[in-house]
Amino acid sequence: MTVQRPARPVERLALLAEREAAKHLTSAVLQGLEDLPQTALEKACEPLSGDVRWDAMPVRELLDEAMDRFDDEPTRADAWLSPRLHATLRLNRREAADSRLWNFLALCLAPDYVVWRNPPRSSSGDPVPQVNKNHFIGPFHKQTFSRLWWAAEFFRNGADYRPVEIVCRNQETFNSVLRLEIVHHRATAQTIARLMEDGTVRTTREANAFFKAVNAAGSTIFFDVLAPDDQWDADAHRAWVGEAAAAHVQYESLPDGPDDCHVPESAVEALLPLFKELFAEAPIRGKEQAQEEE
Repeated sequence: MTVQRPARPVERLALLAEREAAKHLTSAVLQGLEDLPQTALEKACEPLSGDVRWDAMPVRELLDEAMDRFDDEPTRADAWLSPRLHATLRLNRREAADSRLWNFLALCLAPDYVVWRNPPRSSSGDPVPQVNKNHFIGPFHKQTFSRLWWAAEFFRNGADYRPVEIVCRNQETFNSVLRLEIVHHRATAQTIARLMEDGTVRTTREANAFFKAVNAAGSTIFFDVLAPDDQWDADAHRAWVGEAAAAHVQYESLPDGPDDCHVPESAVEALLPLFKELFAEAPIRGKEQAQEEE
């Protein structure tokens, strides 16, 4: 299935309401039999102000680069694209929570990327292969671009995007961890990334069982008491957003995020023993058999 990129270049980002997006995501479009109606979608969009951040070209170029780099294995694009999309758009959380922006990116700016990253599949309920509508207009942890932005936001350590790459590499657990409210606690997010980085949590089964255990513990144990989050620096974030006009996101090296809240090593060290204990006790299917084989 090949979905063509928009015939006319998109110059500015805009907002597209879900009701308008949904009515154009017909079965024929999702099956690749028809292209999205660009003119009709443009008329349904709400223009954004003259802010330099709404220039569509840097985002489109970034997506084209991702498709070129990872053409043989699209799932690998997430770890590369997530921090760079975050650094290119320079949104605050209120702006990123507006699904209309992500709808616009998916239907108007880069529907070809959505299909490239999420090729059509058949299901038990529908044997005809088609793209899951959620990749265009779904919840934040499933929508193609929203999930990448929020992964970068939750797992960056202040200006450092390296933990984002670690989490995004495990595709089968990526969506699961984004749903957890505990990752809103920065020290918890960094500790999870650390255990994935050092090889403690390796397989998909281990990760999913571990996330469930940590999430359950988070309802009774106040992680922010063990490892308090530092005060978020709103001024630092605003300064980073204000630098958008002069920013140039590098493709070969990680960009710098907003230096608004760095998690101290002491906070991660405070949570590591508890999280390792939770992991050791987590019911992981096939764990005993694997230990016996080892």
